[in-house]
Amino acid sequence: MKGPLFYSKILLFGEYGIIKDSKGLSIPYNFFKGALKTDENPSEEAVKSNESLLNYSSYLEDLSKEKPELVTFDIMTLKNDVKEGMYFDSSIPQGYGVGSSGALVAAIYDKYAFDKITVLENLTREKLLSLKTIFGEMESFFHGKSSGLDPLNSYLSLPILINSKDNIESTSIPSQNAEGKGAVFLLDSGIIGETAPMVQIFMEQMKNNGFRKMLKTQFIKHTDACVEDFVSGDVKSLFGNLKQLSHVVLDNFKPMIPAQFHKLWKQGIDTNDYYLKLCGSGGGGYILGFTEDLAKAQKALKGHKLEVVYNF
Repeated sequence: MKGPLFYSKILLFGEYGIIKDSKGLSIPYNFFKGALKTDENPSEEAVKSNESLLNYSSYLEDLSKEKPELVTFDIMTLKNDVKEGMYFDSSIPQGYGVGSSGALVAAIYDKYAFDKITVLENLTREKLLSLKTIFGEMESFFHGKSSGLDPLNSYLSLPILINSKDNIESTSIPSQNAEGKGAVFLLDSGIIGETAPMVQIFMEQMKNNGFRKMLKTQFIKHTDACVEDFVSGDVKSLFGNLKQLSHVVLDNFKPMIPAQFHKLWKQGIDTNDYYLKLCGSGGGGYILGFTEDLAKAQKALKGHKLEVVYNF
């Protein structure tokens, strides 16, 4: 058996900010994907994934009992399939901020949820919020606390615009310019990041009045502006706001930036060749980069692997 494919995602803007009601923009990233599968001769990884699904199915059984008004699953079939060796076959790297658990959650919901909301329906704001809540509960098994956005993106395979906590919509973004010099790219830090400890650091910092003020007056302000510029296709304004955002992150989110990238981060701001920002919670994984001239950025970041996500 092999289930349908679910893709990774990239939160272009909104990491940390959306916890405090900033805008956000998340896009599907089809380079990585995953599907539920069973094999005759499972690999070591498949066996590990299968064991993890066994624990996860018990978690979903409890969720079905505790919150039946929210979501219920066909637990018998799920447990049976897991017993038969089902696992999640995925090329999505874990701890890289591109939604590995999100794709798994989407795949499980798609196959085992009763009365599921389907992609083919008219997706009203209520339905989107209800899906986001369900996915948040399902994904919290992996992260402790989840907004439900990653699975939502995987499930719908559409860009999602977050206006505020209770206001999300699927959106369209300007189509790519294949000939364009500008690009959004992923920079591989070569380190696996863990979400929970990074969120912990953020929550600790939130106790500090100065940090809260900075978040509101600078971080969220520039994040919101970047989202608006990107969706409306105002590239000139976007890069002005990106520079500010990159600066604010370097000054205030240092623990989330791997130490060996502090210098590269500042170099981008000083030269305007590229601007870096966090991709997901940081601490490793991918770093997001934006440049108006990809050739220049590649030269400046020589020796690093850049994967282009979007062309301006």
